[in-house]
Amino acid sequence: MSDTEKDGVHVTGVVKWFDPTKGFGFVVADTGGPDILLHANVLRNFGQSSIADSAGIEIIVQETARGIQAVEVLHIEPPATGVGAAMMSDENSEITEPVDMSLPLEPARVKWFDKAKGFGFANVFGRPEDVFLHIEVLRRSGLADLQPGEAVSLRVVEGKRGRMAMQVTSWEAALKDHH
Repeated sequence: MSDTEKDGVHVTGVVKWFDPTKGFGFVVADTGGPDILLHANVLRNFGQSSIADSAGIEIIVQETARGIQAVEVLHIEPPATGVGAAMMSDENSEITEPVDMSLPLEPARVKWFDKAKGFGFANVFGRPEDVFLHIEVLRRSGLADLQPGEAVSLRVVEGKRGRMAMQVTSWEAALKDHH
């Protein structure tokens, strides 16, 4: 931990766990040391309401009376695939294909997402049909969960059973993509 920015320290690490229901989680710094508190508000300021366990993260941290806390998220790297991808059935093989980054980012709103079931749906603005969201795509995008009504950006493909998201990013990403 070296570069000091905005009265904080620049840290890279890995998400130990994050619980959107509790509103916080913890990050383990690459350099070791005590767990770093990651509060949901700090993540929301970055444009996400959740983050996948084992995701790589770059943050600015500050020492507080209650320990080290993240005050700003700079970058999130989705967790390395392999564990979840190996368990995918052939039916879901489309999901494990690499994301075609030439696809446009489409602004969408989450209709519902059930983490236990491993999927949900979103609606792209101006389009009536539902877009299928699979938990593996969320994980690969560095997310752990989505809330109903949450604004996101999607790269969507025509799947065997209709439109499906291949990538989920923050709402702000679509705005940057359009300008």
